[in-house]
Amino acid sequence: MASTLLLALVFVIDLIAFALAVAAEQRRSTATVGNNGKESYCVYDEDIATGLGVGSFLFLLLSQILIMVTSRCLCCGKAMRPSGSRAWAVVLFITCWLFFFIAEVCLLAGSVRNAYHTKYKNLLNDPPSCATLRKGVFGAGAAFAFLTAVVSELYYVSYSKANDATVNYGKDTGVRMGN
Repeated sequence: MASTLLLALVFVIDLIAFALAVAAEQRRSTATVGNNGKESYCVYDEDIATGLGVGSFLFLLLSQILIMVTSRCLCCGKAMRPSGSRAWAVVLFITCWLFFFIAEVCLLAGSVRNAYHTKYKNLLNDPPSCATLRKGVFGAGAAFAFLTAVVSELYYVSYSKANDATVNYGKDTGVRMGN
């Protein structure tokens, strides 16, 4: 059966990753146009969202590594018993990696884009374009981190059921011929 301690540990790590991603969405960098009389420039507020996004990225990565090492990434180790749990384990394995990839891309891209601050100064009367992260990038990362958490735990439970199932091939398998 699935290890309750591992499931609890992965749940806590995924919860931390989700919370950090939500916090990063709330603390995205904003910019205002400053003017010192002859030129305009961009003034950015503090950049805490980048650190929160990277932290979420790393916690989600740790969670995925724990699940995959414990389950031997579905492909290493002994073969699973044929059952419905094995079919679910395969489907959830693929879905888990898909959601994980999308979440990691959103978190990493959001962190990189949030850390980018333009140094553009405009000597003309036009205000400079101050690049900032679009709203919702970290939010999408948080949503996919949550989906990854749910699907990876379901995957691990299905994987454990498929490994624990006992199949006895020595039983009566068909119609017997009489004497």
